[in-house]
Amino acid sequence: MKDFDAVVFDMDGLIFDSERAGYECWSEVMKPFGFADILPLYREVIGCSRVRVEKVVGEYCGQDFPFDTFAEKVHEIYTARYGGGKMPIKPGAREILTFLKEQNRKTAIASSSEKRVVADLLSAADLLQFFDEIISGDMVERSKPEPDIFLKACRVLGTAPERTYAVEDSYNGIRAAHRAGLRPIMVPDMLPATDEMRSLAEDIETDLYGVIAYISGKENK
Repeated sequence: MKDFDAVVFDMDGLIFDSERAGYECWSEVMKPFGFADILPLYREVIGCSRVRVEKVVGEYCGQDFPFDTFAEKVHEIYTARYGGGKMPIKPGAREILTFLKEQNRKTAIASSSEKRVVADLLSAADLLQFFDEIISGDMVERSKPEPDIFLKACRVLGTAPERTYAVEDSYNGIRAAHRAGLRPIMVPDMLPATDEMRSLAEDIETDLYGVIAYISGKENK
């Protein structure tokens, strides 16, 4: 077993397969506005706060783009399609959380989403009880890639950053964790690992089963 006290997780694209779900909803809502290929836009906002998302969408679609109307429609479709516990859980998510609970390691979520959204998703999937703390984007002044959310997670957990893993799928998440002095592990989802990510992350795994192997010291590298 590697020497650590806690693990801080992102949520979207890591615990839940919600990034692909979100992309489907975005694509559906964007088409009537005349935007067919939005994958580059969507990839740019992965892991960002609502404020940052609105700014990027405005730059991409034009400042007169009705962002609030767009966001409301996306939320409506997203909730109807994936609410009430229908959001797919990523492979290995329940297993790594069970493993950490059995090992008495502290855990937290550090998500750019609002706290009520995070809590509702985790509760519906019967995963809420695995987390000691939830730190959300509306609880910090600056969002990822700034380190605020991870520094706050360590403060509320009572752990030192250098003894805390941060498991992320997004570039901004890995950047934020590295800046905060945590030990980043990347599990790529819609964003592939780049040379920058390989330089910032302590480890890169294809799924959460690989993360279990790595932090337990059983990786085969």
